[in-house]
Amino acid sequence: MAKRSHTKQRARKQTEWHLWTDGEVWNVVAGKLVPPPGRPRKVASLFRHVAEKIPYDALDEVRKHFRSEDWARDGVYIAHDSMGFARYVGRGHVFNRLKARQRAAPLELHYFSFYIVSNKNHEREIETLMIRLAGPHLHFNERKKRVDIKAGSIQDYEAGTRFVERRRRRRGSTQGA
Repeated sequence: MAKRSHTKQRARKQTEWHLWTDGEVWNVVAGKLVPPPGRPRKVASLFRHVAEKIPYDALDEVRKHFRSEDWARDGVYIAHDSMGFARYVGRGHVFNRLKARQRAAPLELHYFSFYIVSNKNHEREIETLMIRLAGPHLHFNERKKRVDIKAGSIQDYEAGTRFVERRRRRRGSTQGA
């Protein structure tokens, strides 16, 4: 009997709005992901809205669009340099914070990304993961690279989260601590 291919069909992009263009290279559009046929229509999504590596020049137009649609604007955001590397990660009111980052480092920051989370309780955990992934590239937010955020520090996640961690063995102990 021949094996059946179990490749998951990807969601289809449905563009609904044209938000911005630079006239040369970039167009910024907005829309939604439509599930493929046969997929449940009510799959719980972690994110309400996502944007990845949008030119900073489009920030005001994207902000106006979110305001006109009365969509949530709090989430996790990333400011990227000209090579696309994450230079600042944070959470809060996405557009205000991104604008502040742009004023603080206008020559270094060229793109932005953001993730508006369906359940606001997960923002801190997502921010923590992003900071850990970007690591040494985050030279614009020294406060976020504080001593108490370490790889393996479970306390940065929400209470009630189950975990597996590695612990240094205590001297003289025959069992792990």
